[in-house]
Amino acid sequence: MTVWHLRQATRRLTQGGIIAYPTEAVYGLGCDPLNFMAVTRLLVLKQRSWRQGLILIAAEFAQLQPFLAPLTATVQERVFATWPGPVTWLLPAKPEVPAWLRGDSAQLAVRVSAHPEVVALCQHWGQPLVSTSANLSGKPAATTALQVRRRLGLTIDYLLPGAVGERTRPSEIRDGLTNRIFRM
Repeated sequence: MTVWHLRQATRRLTQGGIIAYPTEAVYGLGCDPLNFMAVTRLLVLKQRSWRQGLILIAAEFAQLQPFLAPLTATVQERVFATWPGPVTWLLPAKPEVPAWLRGDSAQLAVRVSAHPEVVALCQHWGQPLVSTSANLSGKPAATTALQVRRRLGLTIDYLLPGAVGERTRPSEIRDGLTNRIFRM
């Protein structure tokens, strides 16, 4: 991945586009989380309800703070012990966070990634991205750029090249307040 690729990806994001990019275990689909039309298009593409909520992925915690209510010291310690890394946390969202991100919940799913391409992308973009697996709901997630092209074709606006990480499963999902595990 080059700076040119990062510029192309962020240009498409700025224009309200949907991009595909490698993550820890699978290719992800992303868009600007505050662009209602982009998020709606992504949900339609995936055939997924907004009520499920979406994950925001970031290069560092500071990128997620505008979306989150203040965390207690206990929750912060629990979360930071796993970041950067492949653990997604459900954390209390600020009241103004759009329902299209939270779904039916008062919490928002967030992750600070250690994957180099994700980190570079979010740093270049300057904010978090929506991150959902590159697949139609209920279908296997793409793990290569070729699979993304075959399965999603021209429905995405840019494909950021790179290799997925060594994980064999998507990120673990935990509740930040209870530490309950929803997905391992």
